[in-house]
Amino acid sequence: MTTAHITPSTITGAGTTQFAQPVSEGSRGFAITSFVLGVASVVSGWTFIAPITGLILGVIALRRGTSERSLALWGVWLNGIMLALAALAAVVMLSLIFLGVFSLPFLA
Repeated sequence: MTTAHITPSTITGAGTTQFAQPVSEGSRGFAITSFVLGVASVVSGWTFIAPITGLILGVIALRRGTSERSLALWGVWLNGIMLALAALAAVVMLSLIFLGVFSLPFLA
């Protein structure tokens, strides 16, 4: 009986091997910062600068292949939700102003 030897090239096929890219510590810090900004935005009601910063840092961390992928995803989701709520509030406020709801008490 002969035994077959499995090599990395036979697993990935066509004689190519794939190696994991090293994860930089900076991307880990980006993921943690994105998550912290997301939680702080939800808790304290920050609606513009902090969520944009957290969203950008979370996307950078995900693109760099961070080891803290779940924190980066949570940061992206929390910051995205806060930005969406801020945009929705802005649309509602502008539509109320446009319809004149705020000027009704001032009519004589």
